[in-house]
Amino acid sequence: MGLHFAYGSNMDRAGMAARCTGARAVGPATLKGWRFLINQDGYATVTRSAGGIVHGVLWRLTARDRAALDAYESLGSGLYTVRTLPVRAGARCVPALVYLGRSRVPGPARPGYLDAVLRAAREWELPETYIRAIARSAAFRETRSIG
Repeated sequence: MGLHFAYGSNMDRAGMAARCTGARAVGPATLKGWRFLINQDGYATVTRSAGGIVHGVLWRLTARDRAALDAYESLGSGLYTVRTLPVRAGARCVPALVYLGRSRVPGPARPGYLDAVLRAAREWELPETYIRAIARSAAFRETRSIG
């Protein structure tokens, strides 16, 4: 078993239940020294950022869940890579798998993608200021890409 820090679509309880039947939520967690962004592929990723913080959800995975996530995140095609990074869950700092998008170039979200991420963030009661910041930055990129 291992831990996975989810900051995008993997925060969604229903989606994780469908993909990873053995996964169990540990609860909200943070990744310090990184920031959230929607990349040019249209999906969430994180990138190093001094003083940054990413809020998300920590999941406990089985080996089968890990294989399912690797497939879902398209590791074979190179869409994502995976690293083990230190994540804070309450008072503990634990190593967790974090999926990193191949692109760190900002871009517009795929239709409906960000809505699902924001809905999951609200269900997990992540900080509202953080949720608003994600929504604002993504809306700015979408506006710029249209005009």
